[in-house]
Amino acid sequence: MLLPHPGAATIRAWADSTGPWFLVLFFVAHAVITVFPIPRTIFTVSAGFLFGPVVGIAVCMAASTVAASIAFLGVREVDRRHPSRVIARAREHRAYAPIAARLRARGWLAVGSLRLIAPAPFSLVNYASALSPVRFWPYFGATVAGLAPGTIAVVLLGDALTGESSPWLVVISGALMAIGIAGLLLDARMPARPEA
Repeated sequence: MLLPHPGAATIRAWADSTGPWFLVLFFVAHAVITVFPIPRTIFTVSAGFLFGPVVGIAVCMAASTVAASIAFLGVREVDRRHPSRVIARAREHRAYAPIAARLRARGWLAVGSLRLIAPAPFSLVNYASALSPVRFWPYFGATVAGLAPGTIAVVLLGDALTGESSPWLVVISGALMAIGIAGLLLDARMPARPEA
């Protein structure tokens, strides 16, 4: 027998009633936790479910960008202080080699393409980018551009779980996922040119 649980409308109403502090706490938790190798999908879906599409997209984009920036700058700093230890450990990870090769070949373009609904984990792209020649501001711009389609799509799907969203938002979500996949296919066909 299933235990009784509140409906989606009740949960969203509770999130609205908590005021701005819950949103701030959600943002901080998202930004800090996803610096580490923990998937951000649960935050992205939850943001759409709890806050709706507009606030959910804004908080997820901001928190993901902050997390990616902290991870990038943190790994760069550790690498600067202890280069041999960090690089040796990173190269031992089997998932690092293909991402590192792509970053060397394409620079910040690889960052953007790896962010477009790619199989590469969010945190691994952050760490590998920090160990590559990619500069911070191109990395930052490529991260924002690359994260947007997938983040918006997943937040809209989270919002759809409440049953209160417009069917058009689900269509937009599917279109954004298609843009992400098209970006990956286009990147795979482009000749590699180093760009840092």
